[in-house]
Amino acid sequence: MPHHHPFPNDDGETVVIHAPSTPSPLAAWDDPRQLATVIPGGALPAQLNGVPFAPCALPGAIAVPAVDEPPFVLPSGFKAAAGAVILEPDGRVWLVAPTNGYGGYAATFPKGRVDPGAGLAATAVREAWEEAGLVVAIDGFLLDLRRTQTYTRYYLARRVGGSPAAMGWETQAVHLAPVALLETVAAHANDVAIIAALGSVVPADAGSHVTSPRTAGHGSPRPRG
Repeated sequence: MPHHHPFPNDDGETVVIHAPSTPSPLAAWDDPRQLATVIPGGALPAQLNGVPFAPCALPGAIAVPAVDEPPFVLPSGFKAAAGAVILEPDGRVWLVAPTNGYGGYAATFPKGRVDPGAGLAATAVREAWEEAGLVVAIDGFLLDLRRTQTYTRYYLARRVGGSPAAMGWETQAVHLAPVALLETVAAHANDVAIIAALGSVVPADAGSHVTSPRTAGHGSPRPRG
């Protein structure tokens, strides 16, 4: 029997998930050492680290406080994009599993192209909500990354609302992963530089402590693409 995503795609069509992800036991959400996974419409605890899980709409106008970041210099021939690396206070990081492994990703960080007139940080906030169901606050700059067609700015962010069970149709599961497992869970070659840059902010054995991101990233290596 086909497994359908609860949300249609942008054309209003039903999205079939060919190999549905498996949710984790609820106990995994409360253990910083474990990978926790939720599927669309799946069960979650009422809250995590003091922030409730509750689906909500994203404001029409996304207000993003100014953060300390370098100029964004878009290389010729590339499209601008932005993404969010979302940290929990327990040291874990949010990942999205693209529906049907789109783009060759089993799991990755939410990102997307910048719409005309939109800002980079606002795009990162929008993508976190669309792909992961999370409302996030931007805390700082992490790195800029060249892809095949895009040049992407990644920001460090934290969850302030929303629910990963309300993920959009482009995502078939949302993971909360310990930093030590990122290289295994987010195994695509395009994410290697992101994980390396994140290592200067969150140690692999992170528990309740996260280094302030406000000064991180300016010295991070940038891949040659």
